Amino acid sequence: MPYVRTNGVRLSYERSGSGEPVLLVMGSSAAGRVWTMHQTPALNRAGFETIVFDNRGVPPSDVPEGEYTIADMVADTRGLVEALDLAPCRLVGTSLGATIVQELALGWPHLVRCAVLMAGRARTDAMREAQSAADRALRDSGVRLPPRYEAVRSVTEMLSPKTLNDEAAVRTWLELFELAGGSGVDGHSAALLRHGDRRDALRGVSVPCRAIAFADDLICPPHLVAEVADAIPGCDVVEIPDCGHLGFLERPDEVNAAVIEFLGKY
Repeated sequence: MPYVRTNGVRLSYERSGSGEPVLLVMGSSAAGRVWTMHQTPALNRAGFETIVFDNRGVPPSDVPEGEYTIADMVADTRGLVEALDLAPCRLVGTSLGATIVQELALGWPHLVRCAVLMAGRARTDAMREAQSAADRALRDSGVRLPPRYEAVRSVTEMLSPKTLNDEAAVRTWLELFELAGGSGVDGHSAALLRHGDRRDALRGVSVPCRAIAFADDLICPPHLVAEVADAIPGCDVVEIPDCGHLGFLERPDEVNAAVIEFLGKY
């Protein structure tokens, strides 16, 4: 796997397809290759080249010690765009990745042709702050929950009731999460929590944007996604039904259609 050195860290990345480039920015703790399950094949078929990468904190990219900030991760992504000569580039981000993309679009619009923001938010509300604080308290306590328990908790938080009530589907998801071991990147969640309220700042975004909300998302519910769309001038919002925070994996056809239709305009 090739690497780019930027902002003091080494980032692993992968390119596929041919055409104008689309850079996909993954969410907290997940590897960039998750995009290759459903999104990059659809984008390649639609005539785009795709670039995925592992954020700092996710091996084989570097895992620097200490606290991470959104500014760190925006600088990482900006350096990748510049090093690979992608600008002006279409960007797609989910969750933490959406936050990185919207900040890149705000500060460096010359690098961004247009942006899709999935499950992104402009602030942390009381419930999401409580979730993060509870997770942090558990980690700080030194208690390590059994992988099977972590898998059940993650599936319950991340997926929609429709998937949870599909016995064959939920068994597969439980196996996947248990194999993954429930490991998270503390620096990612801490960076999001410290980022503050960006609603006023996002009014300065000047590139075309689309926000995508997942109807049953407990991590970033649709009302927080709507705040992003309300703040960014001209940003529209598409809500995908019957999916949770991992909507791009639960309902890939619907999500891919919304992404490709928007990117095709620009």
